[in-house]
Amino acid sequence: MTGGDGSDELERHFLDAAARLAPPQPPPPREPAAEGLAGPDLLALFDAQAASRHLDYAARRLQRRGAGFYTIGSAGHESNAAVAAACRPTDPALLHYRSGAFYLRRAAQVPGHDGVRDVLLGLAAAAAEPISGGRHKVFGHADLAVIPQTSTIASHLPRAVGVAFAIGRARKLGVASPWPADAIAVCGFGDASANHSTAAGAINTARLCAYQGLPLPLLLVCEDNGLGISVRTPAGWIAAAHGERSSPAYFTAEGSDTAAALRAARAAADWVRERRAPAFLHLRTVRFLGHAGSDAELSYRTPAEIAADFARDPLLGTARLLVAHGLLGPAEVVERYRAAGERVWAAEQEVAGAPRLRSAAQVMAPIAPRRPAAVAAAAARAPGPKARRAAFGGRLPEAEGPLTLAQGVNRTLADLFAARPELLLFGEDVAAKGGVYGVTRGLARAFGAARVFDSPLDEQSVLGLALGAGVSGLLPVPEIQYLAYLHNAADQLRGEAATLSFFSQGQYRNPMVLRIAGYGYQRGFGGHFHNDNAVAALRDIPGVVIASPSRSADAAAMLRTCVAAAAVDGTVSVFLEPIALYHTRDLHTEGDGGWTDPYRAPGEWAEAHVPIGRARGYDPHPEAAERPGITLVSFANGVPMSLRTARTLAASGVRAQVLDLRWLAPLPVDDLLRAAEATGRVLVVDETRRTGGVSEGVLAALADAGYTGRAARVCSADSFIPLGDAAYHVLLSERTVEEAARRLLDAAPAPAAHRAAR
Repeated sequence: MTGGDGSDELERHFLDAAARLAPPQPPPPREPAAEGLAGPDLLALFDAQAASRHLDYAARRLQRRGAGFYTIGSAGHESNAAVAAACRPTDPALLHYRSGAFYLRRAAQVPGHDGVRDVLLGLAAAAAEPISGGRHKVFGHADLAVIPQTSTIASHLPRAVGVAFAIGRARKLGVASPWPADAIAVCGFGDASANHSTAAGAINTARLCAYQGLPLPLLLVCEDNGLGISVRTPAGWIAAAHGERSSPAYFTAEGSDTAAALRAARAAADWVRERRAPAFLHLRTVRFLGHAGSDAELSYRTPAEIAADFARDPLLGTARLLVAHGLLGPAEVVERYRAAGERVWAAEQEVAGAPRLRSAAQVMAPIAPRRPAAVAAAAARAPGPKARRAAFGGRLPEAEGPLTLAQGVNRTLADLFAARPELLLFGEDVAAKGGVYGVTRGLARAFGAARVFDSPLDEQSVLGLALGAGVSGLLPVPEIQYLAYLHNAADQLRGEAATLSFFSQGQYRNPMVLRIAGYGYQRGFGGHFHNDNAVAALRDIPGVVIASPSRSADAAAMLRTCVAAAAVDGTVSVFLEPIALYHTRDLHTEGDGGWTDPYRAPGEWAEAHVPIGRARGYDPHPEAAERPGITLVSFANGVPMSLRTARTLAASGVRAQVLDLRWLAPLPVDDLLRAAEATGRVLVVDETRRTGGVSEGVLAALADAGYTGRAARVCSADSFIPLGDAAYHVLLSERTVEEAARRLLDAAPAPAAHRAAR
C-alpha cells in the first residue's frame, strides 16, 4: 500500500527490522513502567507514530489518484509524538509542518477526536476538514489547542513568543484567556527555519524577556533533520548555535532513541511550566521520502546515505522499547503497525471523494466577517464616569477645546483603555517617552506598565507579540514607529495575521489595531525612512482594513471603529496616521484653527460613528458657480491640500467638492461613485506613488462601477523620498493639484448624463 517513491524501501526496512527484534531474556513483567510512562502510554505513542507514517504514504497515494494535494510528510520526525506526550492537551501548540505524530498523539489525548481523519480530510482539501475547511492542509484544531500554521518558514515563531507572553499577562489584567494559567506554549520548527531572521528575532525576544524576569513559558522544539529541502545544515550547527547559551535552557535528544526523547521532552516541558521561562528542545531527527512528493532526493543525496538513515527510524526506536520492556513481541509490533495502516487505508477510501469548496464565496467566507451593527454598538461603548475621570486626571477631553490629530488619537486611546481592560499598547518608545511625536504621552502613567510598554526594536517581534496576544484573549494596539519600518515585518501581517481566520474558518482569530505613523511632508526630519508613502504592500492583503484619517474628529471615530471591529469580528486593522498632520492646527491661514476639532463626549459617539468603508464629503464653497464642477478625491495629507485647492478654484467660479476616502481598504466605493456622479469630473489627489499607489485602486473602482465621466489622477513620483527640500521635487504639491484640476476642467465637457444630474 505504499509506492515507488522510496516509501517501499522504507516500509520494507521497518517491517524486516521490527520482525528481527530480539525479546529480552528472561522476559520482563508484561506491564512495566517504561521510562516513566506506563505501558498504555508507550503503546499510544507508537500508535500515533505508526499512523503518522501511514498518513505520509496515503498522501502520495491520494496525489497519484488526483484526490490529494499535499505531500510534505512527517516521516522520520515521528519523535515529536514524545513532545505531545510530555505536554498537556490544553497547552497551545503552533506546529511544524512535519508534526503529524504530535497532532495524532494530542488528538488521542482528547476523547472523541479522530486525528487520522482530520489529516486525511486536509490532504484531500475536503470542505469537511475541521480546521481550514479545505483551504489548506494544516495541523490545527480548536478543541486541541493547536493553532493552525501552514508551510511556515519560521514566521510563526514571533506569534508563539506572543502566546507565551500573553498566558500570564491576560490573567494579570483579569482578562479571560483560552489557555489555563499554568499552560505553556509549544512551537515546532526545523533546523533550516532556525536560520531564518524571523526565528533569530523571536528567540532573541524570548531571551530578552527571560533576562528581564518576565514570565515567558515557551517550549521551542527544533526538529533537526540536517536538511532544508536540498541545502544541508552544517553538522552540529544547531547545538553550537543554541546549546551554549544560558537562555533559553537547552535540552537535546536523538529522536530515534524514544526513551531519551521522552526524557528530554518531559524535562524541557517541566522546566518551562515550573519556571515560566523558555526552553529549547533540540530533537535530532531524519527526513524520509524527501522534502515532498515532488522532491527528487537522489539528485542531491546518495542511495547509501538515504539507506543509512533507516537505522535512525524513530518508529523502530519505539518498537525496540516496546519489545525490550515486554509490552509487545516482534510479531505483535508488526501486527500493530499493519493495523494502523489498515485504519488509515479505510479512512482514506472514505475521504478520497469528499466534497470540496465549491465557490469563491465559500472560499472567502472566513476572510473578513463584518457585523456593522454590532461594531457600531461596540464603538459607542464608553467607560463609566469614574473611570474616565481617573483616566484623564479630572479634566475631560471634551472640555479641552479643539484638538489636533495627535491629541485626538491620544484622548481616544485613553478612553478605550478605560473602557476595555483587555487593551494593550506597545511598540518602540511608546511608554515613558510617549512616542516620537507624543501621541501616546501619559498613557503608561495612567494605565500602568502591564498595559502600555516599550518593545524591543524589532518589528517582527512587535507584530508577533500582537498576534499571540490577540489569539489569547487580549486586544493589542501595537505601534510601528514609521511606515518604512513595517516592511521589515510585512509577512507577519500577510502570512500570519491575515490568514489565521482564513485557515481556521474563524475558530481562531487575532484581533489587532496596528498604528503606524507614515506618509511624507514631515519637515525638519526626513529621508525615506521617516517619510514613506509605500502602502501597496498593505492594500493587497485580503481582509485587512486600512484606516487613514486626516483630522482629529475622524481619527477618534475611526479608531473606536477599528477597536470595536477587532473585538466583535476579530478584524485586523492598520491605522495609518499622517505624521505631517499630527500637530497641524490651521487650514488656510495662520491661526484659523481649521484643522482642529472638538472631542466628542461619549453620549455623542453613536451619532459620530464612522463605519468601515464610509468616506467624508466636503462641499466647502456651495456659493461658487455650479458649472463647471469637479470632485477632488483624496486622503491623509491630500485632504487639506484639496480643500485649499478647492478654495482657489472657487475664486475663479469653480465649485470643487472634496471627498476624503478615510478608508483605503475597503475603499468606500458607493460614496466615491456618488461623489463622482455629482460633478462628472474626478481628480484623484494621491500622495502615494504613481505605481502601486492608492489612485490605481480608485480609478479601477470607478471603471468597475461603470462611471463614464472624466477622471484623472495626480500622484507623487515613483521615487524614494530624499532628505530636505529635495523631497518636494518628488512629492505631490498643491501647485500640481491645481494644475491638474484646471487641465481636467479645460477638457471636453462632462457627459450629458452628469450635467443633467447636477
